[in-house]
Amino acid sequence: MFQKILYLSIAGAAGTIARYWLSGFVQRMITVEFPIGTAAVNIIGCFVFGLLWAFMESRFSISGQTRIIIFVGFFGAFTTFSTFMYENSRLLDDSQWLWALENIVLQDILGLVGMIGGLSIGKSL
Repeated sequence: MFQKILYLSIAGAAGTIARYWLSGFVQRMITVEFPIGTAAVNIIGCFVFGLLWAFMESRFSISGQTRIIIFVGFFGAFTTFSTFMYENSRLLDDSQWLWALENIVLQDILGLVGMIGGLSIGKSL
């Protein structure tokens, strides 16, 4: 168990550093007010997550533990948005249209409401 936590921590640190570097690099290269660095991380993260997942399903076998380290450790720190999009794509693949819509609304709308609420409460204290 300790070894698994250690590997998750190392992968998470790598994901955090990759996110920090890529987001900052893109934001410096494309100087706009829009948070293009975060958007780039999320879009690239979704693409690479999907690509790796497909390769691991069809081309080479990776243990469940290694998948957890890669997808929870690295991508969890790089972007949780990729996991969110993967879960939605799985729901859509399974024709679970309503669940996919509910997941998107729940996390996007209520996440935004939660953020605004937290900021408002935090500023008023």
